[in-house]
Amino acid sequence: MNITEGSAGLLIVQNLSKHFGGFTALSELSFNLIEGEILGLVGPNGAGKTTAFNLITGFLEPTQGEIVFRGQNITHLRPHEIARMGIIRTFQLNKIFLNLAVEENIRIGCHLYEKGGIRRFLFSSSKREHEELEERVNRIVRLVGLEELRGRVAEGLPYGDQKLLSIGVSLGAEPTLLLLDEPFAGMNPVETARCVSLLRQIVEKGTTIFLVDHNMRAVMGFCDRIIVLNFGKKIAEGKPEEVRENPEVITSYLGSIKVA
Repeated sequence: MNITEGSAGLLIVQNLSKHFGGFTALSELSFNLIEGEILGLVGPNGAGKTTAFNLITGFLEPTQGEIVFRGQNITHLRPHEIARMGIIRTFQLNKIFLNLAVEENIRIGCHLYEKGGIRRFLFSSSKREHEELEERVNRIVRLVGLEELRGRVAEGLPYGDQKLLSIGVSLGAEPTLLLLDEPFAGMNPVETARCVSLLRQIVEKGTTIFLVDHNMRAVMGFCDRIIVLNFGKKIAEGKPEEVRENPEVITSYLGSIKVA
């Protein structure tokens, strides 16, 4: 069955696979992401999580399978085309301009996804458009909790604030679906709590979230549903409490990790 016909869901992935020569990084991954949901993708190092993200966002070409977003097949689109449709991702390493201030980073994030980009803003946008953009920048700065640091150069921010800024830059595109690659990595418990609070606000404002992370306590407490990969294959999918009790997940990944 062609998944573009008769299927429901914001993002539908079916039989998605990626081979690098004789190595299978991802094997026949299928799932349905519902709008407004928080979906987590977890698994050991090398399980295929980042490969899945790269395939969905167009940074890799799949060996087989289909990806449908809002009823449109996006399997072979380029990253910028996918971003224009409303799928925005962050990366494991903070993608921010370290030599620019917080508000300047957010402003660039807004520019990058506007039709015409920075060139249009500088040379042909109206006063009203300038004002609307600044209002958007201010709204995002407040949302990520960096209003008091808006003039601070990003390089001087604590690591946790840099991560929040990275998410803020991605919000400049007003994403429908936000893919977060290791949002909690390197954060202490206080920073993690701040990040979780921010992400909940983002979801409440209408953005769907799909994330990868190794912080099982945060993932289990934050996600509505979790997919577990191991050696490129899906071994479990369900609510956090279901995944937590899955024997194959316990054997291959969780082991003695305390996630309750």
